[in-house]
Amino acid sequence: MQKVSLEALARQQVNLATTAGGGHTADTVYGGHEKVLRQTVIGLRQGARLAEHENPGEATVQVLHGRVRMTAGTQSWDARTGDLLIVPDARHSLEALEDSAVLLTVAKLR
Repeated sequence: MQKVSLEALARQQVNLATTAGGGHTADTVYGGHEKVLRQTVIGLRQGARLAEHENPGEATVQVLHGRVRMTAGTQSWDARTGDLLIVPDARHSLEALEDSAVLLTVAKLR
């Protein structure tokens, strides 16, 4: 068994994102390419954006800290600390409305 502090990882990733090229950083907490389930903490500085991309499988984004906006086509959803976004099965992007950290959970399609 392994225990991970999401609060500590969120703080760390937000701090790293403030100086990172592109304004975002990521740390995979569980899983990876060889697993179906992958969980990644992503830190984003205010204004940073994860460019539009395909959904690799079923996915959720839990906001650990801050505020973000997910956009898919003409629709957008704002979320703040404690909110959970269900990632649409469509091309989408994610923007930090303030310094933020999210937990991305993906169950990859096989």
